[in-house]
Amino acid sequence: MHTVEVNRKASKKEIYESLLPQINALVKGEEDIIANLANICAALKEAFNWLWVGFYFVKEGQLVLGPFQGPVACTRIAFGKGVCGKCWEQQQTIIVPDVNAFSGHIACSNASLSEIVIPVFGLNQQVVAVLDVDSENAAYFDTTDQFYLELLVNNIHI
Repeated sequence: MHTVEVNRKASKKEIYESLLPQINALVKGEEDIIANLANICAALKEAFNWLWVGFYFVKEGQLVLGPFQGPVACTRIAFGKGVCGKCWEQQQTIIVPDVNAFSGHIACSNASLSEIVIPVFGLNQQVVAVLDVDSENAAYFDTTDQFYLELLVNNIHI
């Protein structure tokens, strides 16, 4: 059994720098992408205590829920809809400090106040999935989260 250990009193940057090597070790040698994404979600949720963290896969022209940790989630999201659909459409990370101010936000949970969504690119340089993270705190996510979460998803091969 693997455990994730981080100093919750450390800075966000220090937590990521401690966590990412642990995640890499956790998934090393495991070829099943679902198992790896499930463990990535669990490690991130455990380290940061976010409201929700999970993946949506691009399937048949929409985003379909994949491994996640947190409350029940939206199962399907259309291209260009909500933060996840916009991330897929724009092929870039989107940070939303206040989800209530984001036009077209899809509220899977009323407890979510801020969000970051990172595209996951496949071998053909097309978006194949997105990593979606929600916080109960407004304006939680910043460029530190963007840097380290992009670094994390760049090592995911779907």
